[in-house]
Amino acid sequence: MARLNAKARKALPSGDFAGPNRSFPTNDEAHIRAAVREEKFASPATKARINARASAAGVGGDGDVFMPHHKATKV
Repeated sequence: MARLNAKARKALPSGDFAGPNRSFPTNDEAHIRAAVREEKFASPATKARINARASAAGVGGDGDVFMPHHKATKV
């Protein structure tokens, strides 16, 4: 995963985050995958946003990105 330093993170638009308070950045495939792995700690609304971002980016299959056997395509 590409490192996202504080300056680069602050420069991202709010739309590149799936969670509250700019949590769960979804600016690239690696960060989307990380958000999917961490979704078990998120609220139902945040899980839905993570799922929507992952689906839009083509990460996951069969509409369920939270299955351990999912296959990802490049963003």
